[in-house]
Amino acid sequence: MALILLRHTRPDVDAGTCYGRRDVGLAATFAEEAEALLSQLPAFDRVVTSPLSRCRRLADYIAGQTSRSVTEDDRLGEMDFGCWEGWAWSALPREEVDAWANDFLHARPHGGESVAMLRARALEALDAYRKLEGDTLIVTHGGVIKAALAMDETAESHATTLDFGSFVTLND
Repeated sequence: MALILLRHTRPDVDAGTCYGRRDVGLAATFAEEAEALLSQLPAFDRVVTSPLSRCRRLADYIAGQTSRSVTEDDRLGEMDFGCWEGWAWSALPREEVDAWANDFLHARPHGGESVAMLRARALEALDAYRKLEGDTLIVTHGGVIKAALAMDETAESHATTLDFGSFVTLND
């Protein structure tokens, strides 16, 4: 069964802002982005979403256009960056960013989640959806998609970039 991992559309937040679990809205271009995206999506049987509104709004739109219901799954939420939430990446204390870089998988200098914690919950969720009949559209975040695509636990393996409103399909 295929998992279609869709990153939410462009958020209404300044570029370069760390916003992880912060519930930011979507840009004024949401309607145009969502409409363009809809025609590109492969067929799916169900819609699952992160509970954050930037994903839920897109999931609700897609579900409404395809006569599907939406299921929320907290495990699909973005990484919790703790006290870094809402700060510009460039304004974060250098020693904290260095600590994170030196132990990418396990460091939590911000007091939120480690990459390992995000990875564990995301992979647990994806494994559960792989076991279902049919294909699942999962509206989620860049961090979850990076965890799903990472071949190992290195920072380099998690360096995948995916534009807002883009998706990848994972086939078993």
